[in-house]
Amino acid sequence: MRPQLTPVCEDDTHRLIPTRDSEKRVLARIADDEEQLKEILELESATNDRLLGEANLLPGISVHELLFGVAHAYIVNAAFTHARPDGSRFNGPERGAWYAGLGLVTARTEISFRKSQELKEIGWHEPETFKFEDYLADFRADFHDIRNDPTYADCLDRNSYDRSQAVAKDLLALGSAGIVYQSVRHSGGICIACFRPALVTHVRTGRRITVTFSDCDADPTFS
Repeated sequence: MRPQLTPVCEDDTHRLIPTRDSEKRVLARIADDEEQLKEILELESATNDRLLGEANLLPGISVHELLFGVAHAYIVNAAFTHARPDGSRFNGPERGAWYAGLGLVTARTEISFRKSQELKEIGWHEPETFKFEDYLADFRADFHDIRNDPTYADCLDRNSYDRSQAVAKDLLALGSAGIVYQSVRHSGGICIACFRPALVTHVRTGRRITVTFSDCDADPTFS
């Protein structure tokens, strides 16, 4: 049995994406000097999955699904072509998705949890600041809705993506637009995982968000 379909009509959903300055600072940590950093940045561009996808060279998504000629098309395309090596909650490693919170606090809580986990993995015990651009997007489509559905409760497992990725794979193959679900990290928050680039509409930038940790075990502060 599939999740029920719910008409979604949402404006100003929030997806937080690291600023270019933040990405460059992370890469700078593994470079010995400015010349090596330049070489790393050139290598990163040469192996950029978004560029490969836009050249129809990725197996998980066709160039015909990607966006061209609209504002922030490259931002949307990157979400679908830069999948994490082990995937995310509702996508595997071969194809990404556009994740967004219906509210800014939800998006902020989700992203700060991930950054906290990254700092803990490397045992980072110094102050760290991350900067994000808030990308707003609107949705008008029928999404599969697993909110308050006990059949899909294990899709919201805090420690495993096994069930959620399997459900998403099946729904994607059936032509699903995506999934609406309760935020795992923000109590009461609602998130969207959109499977189709064309359904991410009216993308524009909001405010810049700064997330600061005094160390890996500290709660974040926001500005």
